[in-house]
Amino acid sequence: MTGKNNISSTIVLPPLTDGTALTLERSCQCILIVGTNGAGKSRFAARMAADMGTTAYCLSALHALFDREPRPAGTPASTIDRLYEKATGTARGYNQQATQLERVMTLLMHDEMLNLLNYKLRHASDPEARMHHTRLDDVINLWQEIFPNNKILIESGQLLFSQRTGDRDRYSAMKLSAGERAVIYYLGAISYAPHGSMVFIDSPEIFLHPTMMQAVWNRMEMLRPDCTFVYTTHDLDFAASRTGASVIWVRHYDAIDKTWDYSIMPPDTAISEDIYMAILGARKPVLFIEGDPHRSIDAKLYPLIFKDYTIRSLGSCNKVIESTRTFNDLNSMHQLDSYGIVDRDRRDEKEVEYLRGKKVMVPEVAEVENILMLEQVIRAVAAYCGKDETRVFLHVKRSVLQQFKHDLHQQALLHTRHRVKRTMEYRIDGRFSNINKLEQHMEDLIHEINAKGLYENFCQEFNRYHAESDYSSVLRVYNQKSMLPASNVAGLCGLHNKEEYIDTILEILRSDHPQARRIRTTVRQCFNLDPDPADMPLPPSGDNSSQQRNHKHPNNRKHNNEHR
Repeated sequence: MTGKNNISSTIVLPPLTDGTALTLERSCQCILIVGTNGAGKSRFAARMAADMGTTAYCLSALHALFDREPRPAGTPASTIDRLYEKATGTARGYNQQATQLERVMTLLMHDEMLNLLNYKLRHASDPEARMHHTRLDDVINLWQEIFPNNKILIESGQLLFSQRTGDRDRYSAMKLSAGERAVIYYLGAISYAPHGSMVFIDSPEIFLHPTMMQAVWNRMEMLRPDCTFVYTTHDLDFAASRTGASVIWVRHYDAIDKTWDYSIMPPDTAISEDIYMAILGARKPVLFIEGDPHRSIDAKLYPLIFKDYTIRSLGSCNKVIESTRTFNDLNSMHQLDSYGIVDRDRRDEKEVEYLRGKKVMVPEVAEVENILMLEQVIRAVAAYCGKDETRVFLHVKRSVLQQFKHDLHQQALLHTRHRVKRTMEYRIDGRFSNINKLEQHMEDLIHEINAKGLYENFCQEFNRYHAESDYSSVLRVYNQKSMLPASNVAGLCGLHNKEEYIDTILEILRSDHPQARRIRTTVRQCFNLDPDPADMPLPPSGDNSSQQRNHKHPNNRKHNNEHR
């Protein structure tokens, strides 16, 4: 079964909201229809199938395993019901109680019997005649490959199942698990797809364990390379496993006009699961952040600061930067703003400005833990806990400055190392005609970089911060995870430990307490952003100020960070 159907080389997709329609080349074997729940994916696939007529072949394990009603007469798409009626010569409605799974198994046994009769007739005149390879042979081999501990038997004209462990029990397909029945249904049904069909699969992940889903559908596609598989899914693991697929992102369905808002993802675009997650789940602009989605401070704090954004935790800073770039490259498709947040760490001003120009926000502190040590955050927690906020902050400030003084030379060395590393990365990537010129270039770089001079400059700068008690500058350059517990900020606020201090900040932000506005405004200012309009005092009645109309955008200074 090779070679594509030559009926048409182009697939015309359902109508867009403006009345036009996009097209796809039919050269690909796999099409993904993705989108959020309620976006109209299933209706989109149904319209596609209807437009394809009998070239379409529709399968659904949910329908096949539990629904005993055949598809209504007049349905344009091919189904197992139609093939069953044609092969067995039965009228519509015959054996109404049979599920599609049972009909698939009947078709397999029907063809097996015909093959056996044909073999006997041929063998009568030609003793050397052999049995032809059948669909059932393929189904049995592939099913036993997917479920190696199980075995399919043919006994008394029935397909029975048993364990390979020596168990003598024989049981029907109805006693298999839902996943096992789904696989045998798909194997059998796909083997009967008309040549060159477009096979529409609704929710291919249903009933299948995530560890086996990719392998199952790889085998299905290998079974019918002549067909085009069209999957409707919102399962990210499955979507990411279909490499090379044409991806249609359905955003909205207009039930009155029967049109869709959808886009085709650009080909050859490296789209990770994180990007899929953002696209599929996004009804709001997207904000990519660092850290673990369940345990990191980033994932707990930023959703309470940027409430109008879909937050996605990606782990590393490099992944945040790359995902923000990729997502914004796809802006014409999803029409959503995308930003990233990465820690400042030891980046210099040029690096920070470069990232901000790429819509990656960088705070005015070294890392996210330092945000919790900002003066107004400390004061807000102290006030919330009923403590003297000035006394608490001054004690914390003194402690942090002392700790910074102790670590000053180590911090200067770390900043020097980072600067040398970044300069080498930028400057070493040149073109050289021979090894001698490369060697000379590297020697010149060593003198040009002057690591010792950099180190001494950092030491001088950091000593000035300490001498001037420049607390905010210390937070900008000081990477030290132990800063929060060592400062005793939790104890000074009447809390037991670092964890309780962090939880108290999150508790305040979830509430309508006045200190929540104070913390949120402070954090936004740390990113050089205006306060969230929701956290500002309401204007007088009837005042249609610009602040009221302003969208709560992470960078509502009209992208000031991008154009500095």
